[in-house]
Amino acid sequence: MRTPINSIRRAAAGLLFAIATPMTPASAANSDLWQVYLDAAQNNSELAAARSDQAARAEAVPQARAGLLPTLSAGAELNNNSTHLNQPAQATRRSGTSYQVTLNQPVFRADRWFGLKAAQAQSDQALLELSATEQKLMLDSAEAYFGLLKAQDGLAASKAEEAAFLRQLDRARKGLQLGLSDRTDVLQAQAGHDSARATRIVAQKRLEDTFEALDTLTHQRYTAIQGMRHDMPLALPNPNDARTWVDTAMRQNLSLQASQHAREAAQHTLSARKAGHLPTLDAMLRYQTGDNDNLGYGNSELRGGGYGGGVEQRSINLQLNIPLFSGGQTRSQVREASQRLSQREFLNDHLQRQVVEQTRNLHRSLNSGVEQVQARRQSIISNQGAVLASQMGLQVGTRNLVDVLEAQRQLYNAVREYNDSRYDYILDSLRLKQSVGTLAPEDLKALCDYLKADYDPDRDFLPPEFPHSLARR
Repeated sequence: MRTPINSIRRAAAGLLFAIATPMTPASAANSDLWQVYLDAAQNNSELAAARSDQAARAEAVPQARAGLLPTLSAGAELNNNSTHLNQPAQATRRSGTSYQVTLNQPVFRADRWFGLKAAQAQSDQALLELSATEQKLMLDSAEAYFGLLKAQDGLAASKAEEAAFLRQLDRARKGLQLGLSDRTDVLQAQAGHDSARATRIVAQKRLEDTFEALDTLTHQRYTAIQGMRHDMPLALPNPNDARTWVDTAMRQNLSLQASQHAREAAQHTLSARKAGHLPTLDAMLRYQTGDNDNLGYGNSELRGGGYGGGVEQRSINLQLNIPLFSGGQTRSQVREASQRLSQREFLNDHLQRQVVEQTRNLHRSLNSGVEQVQARRQSIISNQGAVLASQMGLQVGTRNLVDVLEAQRQLYNAVREYNDSRYDYILDSLRLKQSVGTLAPEDLKALCDYLKADYDPDRDFLPPEFPHSLARR
C-alpha cells in the first residue's frame, strides 16, 4: 500500500508555517487554545525529537541507493625495493610510483535492490509517524487546555458548594441559639461543610496539577486561560454512520498507515535476505599508470626489458560471485527476517482492531455526548428546583436540614457533571478526527471562536440560565 506522502508533507509544511507565526507572550493576556498549541509546537521536546528521528531515518534511502550506484576510487603507490644476491654477490635497487583509478558498477545485486525498497518504506513510515506525533501534540494541547478548564470550573463549583454549606452551618448555629434547631442540625451542617471543604481542597490541588501539566507541555508559564462559552453548538458526527467513519479510519489513520509501511519494509527485508543466495555481478573499469617496475613489468620485454620506464594499463572486468556456503549465516538471516515479518503482520492486525474499536467507541460517545450535555444541563435546572423546594420545606417544617444539604450537594454535583460532559464532548470530537487521520491545526483554531476572553470561573462555571442568586441561598 502506497500512502499519499506528498499530502502529508504539505500538512507538515502547514504546521511549520503555523509554528512560525509570531506569538504573544503567555503572560501578556489570557491565552487561548491556539496560543497554547503554538507554544507546544514551538517548544515541545517530544515533537522536536520526532522530527530529528524522521530526518535521520530518511537518510537510509540515499545510503541504500548508494549500493546500486557506481563507485569511483583513486589511489597511488610508492615502492622502494632492495635485493641482495649471495652467489654471485650482487645488489639491486628498484623503486617506482604508480597511480590507479577504479570504477565499479554493480550490475546485478538483488539484495541491495530490495534493501532500497525497504529503506523507502521505512522512510515513509517515519514521515507518517512524525505526522501522527504532530496530531498527538494537537490532541495533547487540547486535553491539557480543556483539562485545565475542567479543573477551574470544578474548583469554582466546589467553592460555591463550600460557601453554601457554610451558610447552612451559620443558620443552624443561629437557630440553635434561638432555640429553633437542635444540636443535631449543627453537627449535620458541620459535617456537610467539612466534606465540601475537603472537596474544595482536592479541586484546588487538581487545578494546580493541570497548570503544571500545561506548563510541562508548552515550556511556558500560564496564569490564566480563556474559558469556553456555554453556547457552543453540539453537533452529531457527520455523516452519522459508524461504518463510514471506520472505513475512513482504515484508510487514513496515520498510525495504521505507518504500521502498514513497516510491514512492507519487513517484506522487502525478507526478500533482501533471500537474495543472499543469488549470484552477484559487478562491472569494473580500471586505469593504471606508473613506473614499469611498480606495475610488475620489470622482468618483461616492455620498454626494452629493463627496469624503469612508464606503463599505462586499462582493464574492463566482469566479476561474477556465486555464494555456495557462508556458515549458515544467510539461512539464519532469512529465518530472522521471516519472523520479523510475522511480527509486523500480527502487530498490524492488532492495531487495525484497536482503530476499529476506538473509532466505533468515539462515534458512540459523540452521539451520547450530545444528549448527555443537554440532559445534564436540564439536571441543573431540576436540582435548582429541588434545592428551592427543600429550603421552603425546611421553613414550613416539612423538610429537615439533611434534605437541604443533600439537595445542595446534588445541585453542585450536577454542575460539575455538566461541565465535565461538555469538555468531554469537545475532546471526543477531536479524538474522532485523530482516529480517522483528519485532525488539523484548523480544528483547534475553530474552537477559539467559542472562547470567552474575560472568562471568570467563579462566575461563568454556571450556564446563563442558572440564577446566581440561588447559589448563595
